[in-house]
Amino acid sequence: MSIRNKTFQELDLCNSFLFAAALEQPEICRLVLEIILGYKVPHVKVHPEHSVLVSSDFRSVRFDVYARDELLVAYDVEAQNENEGNLPKRSRYYQAELDVSSLRPGEDFNELKPGYIIFICTFDPFGMGLHRYTFEERCLECDLSLGDGTRKIFLNTKGKNDAEVPAELVHFLKYMEESTDAYVAEVTEESIIQLHERVTELKKRRELEARFMTGEELMRQRERKGRLAGLAEGKAEFILEFLEDCGTVPEDLKAQIYEQRDAGVLSRWHKLSAKVDSIEQFMEQM
Repeated sequence: MSIRNKTFQELDLCNSFLFAAALEQPEICRLVLEIILGYKVPHVKVHPEHSVLVSSDFRSVRFDVYARDELLVAYDVEAQNENEGNLPKRSRYYQAELDVSSLRPGEDFNELKPGYIIFICTFDPFGMGLHRYTFEERCLECDLSLGDGTRKIFLNTKGKNDAEVPAELVHFLKYMEESTDAYVAEVTEESIIQLHERVTELKKRRELEARFMTGEELMRQRERKGRLAGLAEGKAEFILEFLEDCGTVPEDLKAQIYEQRDAGVLSRWHKLSAKVDSIEQFMEQM
């Protein structure tokens, strides 16, 4: 069953909605960060589905889970289910957005705190079979760390190097795609059990289920509108191809055809464009 076709109760943690809801609880967020990073993390403040808009002239960013710990270290954690082939550039942009919103006017650059961009992927983003890919800025000539305090981590639920990473991380990544009582019964880590208790509790909340269903319906509506717009644009292209055989199509007529979204009107124009001998004749009869 695809992620998009699951009911709220059937969701796994890799669903971005459930993921953000689960990590909204600071203790759960801290616990997940400790599993990923492999060391203790101080108390964190969490901002789920946090948006950053530096200027209306530039693209905004919406983080699945944005958190800062007591030392002001920033974390962005994303649940990524589709490989759009842009994760390296996205991680670069996300880090820039974290940084540009971290300093007030007049503050020294040394005040910038460490930042972590973390993608938890249900696919292998680099095709090397690793559960975890960690990147930081280093000198190519002498393998010297730049020391800018940034790190980008890409986790892969489909990893194959179980023996090379902590078992807790392997079990967490498998839990991302199999958030069930049956799977949790097979693990011994208290962190996974605690995380599952949080997920189980969330799935009992009627108001959360209602929010999820509303969001899913809005997404389906956008997809339907997108498909209809694509079909309309395709029909418009066919109409213009026929008309261009009759001469140069005026720009205002092109705009009128492209802006039309009524399927019936477009079908009539399509048939008409195949019959007329001139653009003028088409405009008279349209």
